[in-house]
Amino acid sequence: MTTVHPAGRLELESITRVFTSHGSSVTAVDDVSLTVEPGEFITLLGPSGCGKTTTLRIVAGFESGTAGSLRLDGRSITATPPQKRQMAMVFQSYALFPHLTVGQNIAYGLKVQRRSRADIESAMQIALTSMNLVGLQDRSPHELSGGQQQRVALARALVVQPRVLLFDEPLSNLDAKLRGAMRAEIRRIQRTLAITSLYVTHDQEEAMTMSDRVVVMNKGRVEQVATPAEIYLRPASIFVADFIGRANFIEVALESVAAGSATVTVLGRRVSVAASPAIGQRETVAYLMVRPETMRVTAAPQGGTGSVLSATFHGDTVDYEVETSSGTLNVTEAGPEPGRLLTEGTNVTVTIDPRKAYLLPRD
Repeated sequence: MTTVHPAGRLELESITRVFTSHGSSVTAVDDVSLTVEPGEFITLLGPSGCGKTTTLRIVAGFESGTAGSLRLDGRSITATPPQKRQMAMVFQSYALFPHLTVGQNIAYGLKVQRRSRADIESAMQIALTSMNLVGLQDRSPHELSGGQQQRVALARALVVQPRVLLFDEPLSNLDAKLRGAMRAEIRRIQRTLAITSLYVTHDQEEAMTMSDRVVVMNKGRVEQVATPAEIYLRPASIFVADFIGRANFIEVALESVAAGSATVTVLGRRVSVAASPAIGQRETVAYLMVRPETMRVTAAPQGGTGSVLSATFHGDTVDYEVETSSGTLNVTEAGPEPGRLLTEGTNVTVTIDPRKAYLLPRD
């Protein structure tokens, strides 16, 4: 399956959507601006009700924004109907036509485009081969597994060679093992075709493993746009840090702040840590974000900095809850040794690696 048209450059500028009902208004999307570069895979991520699906539907043309504009390759598509936006969408429910065969579902968009019979047959065969659906073209959708139905939906979207491919939580109906396989398959195909993609999910693992950049949304607004590594290691806010993975937040007094670093005292130790640019000189208190897997906990027969409240063994890791003077902290130890497992009530010393901690302002 080859791409005739180059991948599109999608621009969202100050997109806003306000819903009004019975005299009250709710802002579902609040001044969202974003540029998706040609061939880039961007994920909209956030909790339910954060505005990510509404944003996607506005891009697709299924809903109109209250304010703002959309451009594709520099051309305004704000008022362009969905069928003329040169986009295709893969839906959560697959949205396959139950009365059509697999082949007919894949070929549907090409028929709408009035392509020749020879072009349709050629494109369909390439799509069947690319999606590992050869031999299934005469089956009905209800005769397929969930993963096969998803591949048919993806083939139907790709075969029309859109400038932008949209995904609305396409893997949420699959079991965990199949979801992992489909994640890898979608990403492989997207990279091979270099097609601009906008993907919506509430699944953090999907966003982190598939995306070139992640857009974290909260209450209709964009909290941060960055690579998965930046989102995880250098979150823009406590909300982002808390939403992505697990994190400890330790309130600390600021001793000094300069050039992206700060000096603080944590668990009785004075350290220098990387600090968010949002932390100003006048602030006196901030929160130190520490991921559980970057901390260490060791038994301390005398003294120590805390006490084990609970230990949960997972096989390859063990999770400890430790009560300290800075509150209850979560620590994850990888590759635990049988003789070193700590039990409830054990006095321990908790060690933080300051190179892997990050100072955030209070939200």
